[in-house]
Amino acid sequence: MQVVGYESGEGLTVASGGAVEFVEATPGTELAFGLGDRRCAGTVHDGEHVACDAADAPYCDAHRHVWVCARCTGTCLKDEMDCREAHAVYLAAFAPDVLKVGVTRLWRLETRLREQGADRAAHVRTYPDGRIAREVEAELAERDDLVDRVRVPTKLAGFGRDVDATTWEALLEGFDPIERFAFDYGLDLDDRPVAERMASGTVRGWKGRVLVLDRGGSTYAVDARDLVGYELTEEVPDRELQSSLGAFGG
Repeated sequence: MQVVGYESGEGLTVASGGAVEFVEATPGTELAFGLGDRRCAGTVHDGEHVACDAADAPYCDAHRHVWVCARCTGTCLKDEMDCREAHAVYLAAFAPDVLKVGVTRLWRLETRLREQGADRAAHVRTYPDGRIAREVEAELAERDDLVDRVRVPTKLAGFGRDVDATTWEALLEGFDPIERFAFDYGLDLDDRPVAERMASGTVRGWKGRVLVLDRGGSTYAVDARDLVGYELTEEVPDRELQSSLGAFGG
């Protein structure tokens, strides 16, 4: 049974012999899998999994899908522009003080922010198509106080911490937000969880694509993308894991 995908906040998509199933990983769920060999996750087509034996993971060159819109700065990289619908330009804060500018289709703004694990956000502009929105995003990303990409390790550094309100409000002074967002992912963290690659423990919750698990008195943060391509085994390894400070009673 190979992990071939994930749904933030919900669980893992797995495949075996072409059949695709879903392993629930909602808060309170007990996961009890070990990680076996890892290879390319292949692809899912018409509800069936097409396996790939390539050693590259999570995807080989043949199955690595690059979303060209993510690289767009206003000049369309497709044969024909197809983003002719309302797009939102947003600002997002990741604790404690990482500030990001981004673009998404207007109708999925809140979903996109949750997918990224943003702590706070503000919808600051609306444009009739993606081209104009990407131009504005690229211009804003040149500012010293904004980035257009935040990697998972940077996000993990802010788990269990609050957004610096002074920094966030100072950014918004130069805008007139259309709508503000403050997200609570229900993780109730006292300490930063330990980054691990594992699929065993009690699900505490998700923040973006990061799955948070409790195991052996410690709390662990798993980048779900790092699980894609692995074979899941029934034997959970009894290996020594790094413990969080909470495991020692504070």
